[in-house]
Amino acid sequence: MILRDLGKTGLRVGEIGLGTEHLGKTNKAKATIVKVVDKAIENGINYFDLIFNFDEYLDNYGIAFEGHRDKLILACHLGSAERNGQYFKTRSVAICEKVFMNTLSRLRTDYVDIANVTYVNNMKEYEEVTRAGSVFDLANRLKNQGKARHIGISTHDVSVVQRAARSHKFEVITYQVNMANNALPWRNEALATCAREGIGLVAMKPFAGGRLLMQNKTVGIIPLRKGGGSTITLRIPATMTPIRCIAYTLSQLGVSTTIPGVSNLEELNQVLSYVNATAVEKDYSEMVKAFEEYEAGQCVYCNHCLPCPAGIDIGLVTRLLDTARLGLTEDVRARYNELKKKASECTKCGVCGSRCPFSVDIISNMIGVASLFQ
Repeated sequence: MILRDLGKTGLRVGEIGLGTEHLGKTNKAKATIVKVVDKAIENGINYFDLIFNFDEYLDNYGIAFEGHRDKLILACHLGSAERNGQYFKTRSVAICEKVFMNTLSRLRTDYVDIANVTYVNNMKEYEEVTRAGSVFDLANRLKNQGKARHIGISTHDVSVVQRAARSHKFEVITYQVNMANNALPWRNEALATCAREGIGLVAMKPFAGGRLLMQNKTVGIIPLRKGGGSTITLRIPATMTPIRCIAYTLSQLGVSTTIPGVSNLEELNQVLSYVNATAVEKDYSEMVKAFEEYEAGQCVYCNHCLPCPAGIDIGLVTRLLDTARLGLTEDVRARYNELKKKASECTKCGVCGSRCPFSVDIISNMIGVASLFQ
């Protein structure tokens, strides 16, 4: 499992984490959770997103995490509560604090790594959760008390991602990144802002709520699953796989880790198959083209252009360019300077352009990078 920086938190996360929404709903939840968590940890998964705060759900994860706590990064949600056995969202600071303390107790831990202000639906809700005396203030207090190491926010709205990343109130942002929102207006700008500002970007819903895995079917993908915009209808190619979905998500701007949800060991094995997959198995370029969810000339970082005769990692260099276009920071410059092969070493041979499925003017990009960074 490759490790990545979770923004500027100082935490190192496996590039694949785990969502737990579906795993907690199985008939034999405790046995399933323990088996899945054990195998996940054994294979290098260390980031677990704990969306719910049901007592039994938390007890089961407390058992599963026992003996592993120091190796794990746990994200728990402020605002996720339970009433009569059903989930409900709350912005009550008193309720959130009570639920949080119960969460610590049932998980058998003194702290969580990410106190995540949950499901901020739109800009109105963003203002609500960040005003004086809000859930954000509670998260800060918990951090000051050592009960939370970092503060995060989760949202399905790209405008909230942009605002939160620029605010420097949050160190981690959880947001959908999947092929269905590849062409969503302002998405790439928001992701680039996260990268530029050093925000840990946790990509949820890499399968768009499972819709992207419904091969040979025409499906509707609603804004909740695609991260904004309007509902789209897509014909899912027969060649779509979990590996290609994960490869796409992990290649996008600023992504630190992705948290696919699984409900059993079989689905976990499908996710873990990404780790040892070949370049051919990871190649998602034809999938994006089949959806027509792209703009001509837009790089989707698929690396179909490689290998470069000069040894340049074209996808990575282009990601840095797209990030820097919104503001060149010292962090972005440092990441470029760490590259073994710089854009200035491009010989303009044109081999990359002949391979690109999306008509990207790669040579112009390399010239632009060299001019910007060197």
